[in-house]
Amino acid sequence: MATQIVAGVLSLFTPIIDGVFKVGGLFKGKDTEDHSYQKPSPTDLRSPCPMVNALANHGYLPRDGQNVSLAQLVAGAKAGVNLGTDSGLLVGVKALQTSSTGNWLTFHLDDLSKHSIIEHDGSLSRKDIHSGDNHTFDPEIWAPVAAHFEGEIISIETAAKARKDRLELAQKQNPEFDFNNDAQRFSFIETSLYLGIFGEGTEGNAKTEWVRTLFEHERLPFDEGYKRSDKPLTIAKILSLVDKVKAAT
Repeated sequence: MATQIVAGVLSLFTPIIDGVFKVGGLFKGKDTEDHSYQKPSPTDLRSPCPMVNALANHGYLPRDGQNVSLAQLVAGAKAGVNLGTDSGLLVGVKALQTSSTGNWLTFHLDDLSKHSIIEHDGSLSRKDIHSGDNHTFDPEIWAPVAAHFEGEIISIETAAKARKDRLELAQKQNPEFDFNNDAQRFSFIETSLYLGIFGEGTEGNAKTEWVRTLFEHERLPFDEGYKRSDKPLTIAKILSLVDKVKAAT
């Protein structure tokens, strides 16, 4: 309910926020317009979120992963995958709560590894913090999730089953498994995001190859045929998918 209230407020003010950002030039990051994929260097910072990492690897976010502003996050997610301004703000406000930069208006990408703010137990592609590294893509964690993705598309029902089975396995393996209300919300949102961005809006049906490219290579699947939707993925659409994933779980 709280998420839906916040979503409603952000959606109401989205046109105003868009206008302020554009007039003020706040959508202009410090990166070039080169959005080719580049592997991060050893000194570049990355997060436990494959989508955020992919945006940085393509230069939609600062490639060094440092001192990312709320405006850069919103603008980068919009430019890269057309995540709606309201959706970007909802994630960004939580991201700022992890900040270690000394400036409450910015965060480093690896700040997102802080447990139980955005990062949570039962990740689809990362170990739980109990195991030590909740940050790095883990093929062994991802393998049983990806095993569900046998066809060319991932339906809402398939995504829900993959998520449910991953959570059940994590709970068995982790004696300190923690899955509070915030973790549950973000877990549903994460599955809904890949369904919405790489699928047919609120109908799901994400292309398997695109989803695997994102998780396994932290790259946007442009080479595989992905094209940014001309319709933004708003909070309302994400919550519609969340409800469908819940119903299918």
